Amino acid sequence: MKLLNAKKIFSALLLTAGVILISYLPAFSAGSDSQSGEESGFNAGKFVIDHVSDAYEWHITSFGDFHVSVPLPVILYSKTSGFHTFMSSKFHHGHDAYNGFMIAHEGSWEGKIVELDPLGNIIGRPWDFSITKTVAGVMVAAILLVFMLIWVAGKARKGVEKAPSGLYNLIEPVVVFIRDEVALPAIGPKSTERFMPFLLTMFFFILFNNLLGLIPIFPFGANVSGNISVTMVLALFTFFVTNLNGNKHYWKEIFNPDVPWWMKFPIPLMPFVEFSGMFTKPFVLMVRLFANMLAGHLIVTVFVSLIFIFTSVLGPAAGWGISPVSVAFSIFIIMLDVLVSFIQAYVFTLLSALYFGMATAEHH
Repeated sequence: MKLLNAKKIFSALLLTAGVILISYLPAFSAGSDSQSGEESGFNAGKFVIDHVSDAYEWHITSFGDFHVSVPLPVILYSKTSGFHTFMSSKFHHGHDAYNGFMIAHEGSWEGKIVELDPLGNIIGRPWDFSITKTVAGVMVAAILLVFMLIWVAGKARKGVEKAPSGLYNLIEPVVVFIRDEVALPAIGPKSTERFMPFLLTMFFFILFNNLLGLIPIFPFGANVSGNISVTMVLALFTFFVTNLNGNKHYWKEIFNPDVPWWMKFPIPLMPFVEFSGMFTKPFVLMVRLFANMLAGHLIVTVFVSLIFIFTSVLGPAAGWGISPVSVAFSIFIIMLDVLVSFIQAYVFTLLSALYFGMATAEHH
């Protein structure tokens, strides 16, 4: 039995290693090109940043000059020419302009769509409503999550008198845990049910995006939780729900807290601290989730880049020599990231519940 389990673990590790190597074939292509005569060699920094940043197409892999990618819809609004809708393939991987627009290659707008005048000069940025890789990743995760939870809810309704099994058995303890160990202690019995839908939505949405981001196979692998725009929106939801549900005691503690008078007059030190705390709390939520999930992607990409750096500098033999170490550390970081994915979803949900509890707490 132990031997069978060891074989399963070994097979899973081999599969993970294979997926990692296949998913980073663009880097292999870049490393090969550098051996064929490019003076610049393998650009590790550009490769790492390109992997974790957003894009107007979903790049899958490359074989030399042949790129395999999924084009995404580009939706732009120009003050001079109105709305424009087309697929990102019109840009031919960022090298050409189309219909007066192009993807900037340098400067503060690098990687973003800019508008051109008739002479080809950049005149600014249009309003950009495009479905980028991150947006597409959010949609994939949301669709899968909705179907999964609707299916589990249907199972729960039908099998009230039966013991839960399968996916239902996996989801139910998580829901009970969020209710009994997170919401109830932080918010209290009076308001828990009111905030449970929001807390469960946040927990499962963050967890799902964290885990799907670790699967480097289309249509997964988008760095959704590692995009600060996404974490900012999630933190803003917590901010608005907290303050829209704040009671009289909550607002009194912000503008007239129960502290010694000399901490409020002549300089309103404590009211200023409490008021600024309204904004620092969601800011911390945003940065914590963003930084932790981005770091995991960056570390894995850096470890894989070592293979091609050694190949570019010392030759193919050095690249093959460092490969086992690089892949082993990459697998370790991915396994660690699975744990971090759960922890970050839990921490975001717990802190949101604490903020809701403070906003609805009665004066004692």
